[in-house]
Amino acid sequence: MVSVSMAVDLGGIKMRNPLNTASGTYGNGWQFEGFYDVGATLGAITCKGVAAEPWDGNPAPRLAELRGSAIMNSVGLQNPGIPAFVDLYGSYLQGLRDRGCQVICQVAGHSIDEYVRAIELYEELAPFASGFEINISCPNIAAGGAAMGATPAAAAEVMAAVRPRTSRPLVVKMAPHDVAEIGRALESEGADALSLINTIPGMAIDVRTRKSRLSRPTAGVSGPAIHAIAVRMVWECAKAVKIPLCGIGGVASGEDAAEMILAGATAVSVGTANMCEPTCVPRILAELEQWAQEQGVNDINELIGAFEC
Repeated sequence: MVSVSMAVDLGGIKMRNPLNTASGTYGNGWQFEGFYDVGATLGAITCKGVAAEPWDGNPAPRLAELRGSAIMNSVGLQNPGIPAFVDLYGSYLQGLRDRGCQVICQVAGHSIDEYVRAIELYEELAPFASGFEINISCPNIAAGGAAMGATPAAAAEVMAAVRPRTSRPLVVKMAPHDVAEIGRALESEGADALSLINTIPGMAIDVRTRKSRLSRPTAGVSGPAIHAIAVRMVWECAKAVKIPLCGIGGVASGEDAAEMILAGATAVSVGTANMCEPTCVPRILAELEQWAQEQGVNDINELIGAFEC
């Protein structure tokens, strides 16, 4: 078979192949080094979300396995704050960059000021960052807990505030609603790429205790059970914007990744599958490469958005 070029460009983040990791499901990379060579395998890693100041996150229990190939989590973006994050992992992450794996640092915040401060700290302290993923699903404390990017106007306000603070690529992690409208709003304010979708809100009740199976009533559902929903939203967003997308949601095989690419994704993130099968990334990459070869193309970019209605 003819060798296929797998390199892609996610809004200025030049990846050796389309495989990325979903923030929060992969730690910061070093946890998987015992399973395979992370730096030589992945196109990029998206680190766990970090804010300017430390966050405690939600109380336990934070994770529940559901029927139907899904996991529910309510971690609450626990993180040590950017200065401590850089001290702990900066050297390792620089090593990933040196080995050819791009490093995307996710930014969390409860207010626009917190996002701005986080970007400023990353600019100062993190030369290893290839770009930043802005998580606009964080609750806006000043607005009663609504997600920071819950509306096109709110999402655009966040992007307008952070865009002048860095020249590095900005990817925005989107919640699973109104993706076309919110995507257009983010693009208009200078987003370089979009990643979607974040987890889908759900509930899991212990029918014996009549209480939530987690510490909070609702939590985020991820895994293969949401894959078809994520593919549909990637397709909807791809039709609405011109900037590249990173597809996220239930990717556990090369075929899953191929669906995302055909729907319009330039890159694809593996999330929950890492927690269930820590060695899955090399397998998914091999399956994706084989599919691209079978499609008879020279470059995987020829398959982006090639879905035929």
